[in-house]
Amino acid sequence: MRTQRRLDRIAKAVLLAGAIGLFLVPLVWTLLASLGLQPDNSAQPPTFVGTLTLDHFLEVGVAEPAFWQEVGTSTASAACAALLTITVAFPASYGLARSRFAGERLLAQGFLMFASLPAMAYVIPLSDLMRRVHLADSFVGLVLTEAAVTAPLAVYVLHGSLAQLSPEWEEAARLEGAGLAGVLRRVVIPLSAGMLGATAIILLVLDWNLLLAPLVLTNGGLKTIPVALTDFFTFERELEWPTAAAALAISLIPVAVLVAAFSRVLNRFELASSID
Repeated sequence: MRTQRRLDRIAKAVLLAGAIGLFLVPLVWTLLASLGLQPDNSAQPPTFVGTLTLDHFLEVGVAEPAFWQEVGTSTASAACAALLTITVAFPASYGLARSRFAGERLLAQGFLMFASLPAMAYVIPLSDLMRRVHLADSFVGLVLTEAAVTAPLAVYVLHGSLAQLSPEWEEAARLEGAGLAGVLRRVVIPLSAGMLGATAIILLVLDWNLLLAPLVLTNGGLKTIPVALTDFFTFERELEWPTAAAALAISLIPVAVLVAAFSRVLNRFELASSID
């Protein structure tokens, strides 16, 4: 039994290392390209050629003069959208988790279906709506759109977490005279704070990486990082792979720092659901 368990642990470690290695290959490749090393496919076996340099990171600001402003726009819009999504999704998911009606499970599964829809399903009507209310190509319109795209996923995830909370503490708070707001503030939010924080971080990362919604809703006056990176691959510009790779590497830093700083909080993120 001990030998079998040891073999199982070794097999799991090998599989985990292989999976991590596959995920790291494109990141390492991008980092090497940003430092001036590019693959020489004519050599056998293929090798990397070039000289290590940090000059390409300095060229990012020249190739895309508003790059740092776009980094700030992405950071601010993603953070605001994640906060807005959590603010809206939490009461909705709590109400769904504590409701008892025939279509409860179907409705909760419906949010997962909405979260799985292509972004274009949201972007087309939202872009028309934003133009009608004069919020197209505006920061507020961008935040509202990003929040709308990720809200179904937030409701589904938080519903699964809140449905697993025992209602006994809530009932005790009501016996002490607490209303709905008091129950949420004194019981539900403290018990689900870790999950709320982890979900907010995941939403921030998803909002940061959204491309289609900002691309359709903006006309160049307001850009996020994903939209700005597409400019490096247009036919109008002669593509400099090292500079494009450097821009991509820089854009990964805020997300990497965020995930590293809140790694413990992210351990609370589970797609827990009471739906069988």
